[in-house]
Amino acid sequence: MELLNRLIVKTMPIVPKPLIRRVSKRYIAGDTLAEAVRLVRELNQRGMMATLDLLGEFISKREEAAATAAAYVQALDEIAKEKLESNISIKLTAFGLKLNYDFCLENVRQVVQHAAGLGNFVRLDMEDASCTSGTIRIYQTLRQDFKNVGIVIQAYMRRALADIRGFMANGAQTNVRLCKGIYIEPRGIAYKNRELINKNFTFLLDELIHGGAYVGIATHDERLVWDGMRLVDHLKLPKDKYEFQMLLGVDEELRDMIVNAGHRLRIYVPYGEHWYAYSVRRLQENPQIAGYVVKNFFGIKD
Repeated sequence: MELLNRLIVKTMPIVPKPLIRRVSKRYIAGDTLAEAVRLVRELNQRGMMATLDLLGEFISKREEAAATAAAYVQALDEIAKEKLESNISIKLTAFGLKLNYDFCLENVRQVVQHAAGLGNFVRLDMEDASCTSGTIRIYQTLRQDFKNVGIVIQAYMRRALADIRGFMANGAQTNVRLCKGIYIEPRGIAYKNRELINKNFTFLLDELIHGGAYVGIATHDERLVWDGMRLVDHLKLPKDKYEFQMLLGVDEELRDMIVNAGHRLRIYVPYGEHWYAYSVRRLQENPQIAGYVVKNFFGIKD
């Protein structure tokens, strides 16, 4: 199956764009903010929260970063206007992280400050390893002035435990989305063994919860969902001290089971005109997802 998944990935560049578009519709809300808002409203009606992510990363011009910041301000205003249960997730390379650190920081600060005025929250997404230290630095800088900002930790990164302990030093309040991680990284900085990554995910989750962090348990792996449920039950953690998180369109049966069990669940809702690059890149980064998507599209059962 792994060989088939990799074959699917290698053929992505020659797959007709309309076919990629059809496949992506399940996993991307649409091109516009209005489409994303409509989907978030539907999710809210089903008892699920959301986080909006405007597609587009690794920008190369300052005006692109400024436009991204303005688009997120508009999204925050629309969330407030429509009274939606949603926050936003941002990738710092879309705010100019690769152009200039201080320029990126000010762009992000503008959005976080606007969100604070609306009583909303901003999640700083984690990208590949070249962005990790810069993202953490911006997070720690913003945390000095704002409480409405959180970060992402990837369980396959060998530095993850040290980063978590750094966040929680001196009793600092921390809001972390914990996920496995999907970028292809060298073995020297990232675990490669799936079982080891899963064990580290549970270990880090335990560390975060015992350290008093608010955790977004972001996984589609039912074994890790079970580990999360076991931990919160054992510690009698109140429902408002954690949440589960999943990508739009992935394992909707498990998604419904989490909600029906009484847990808070947030759905990651990407939208925007850069759907093609996002779709191809995500499938190339994770051949397992490529196989999963194609099987779902053609109705193939394991």
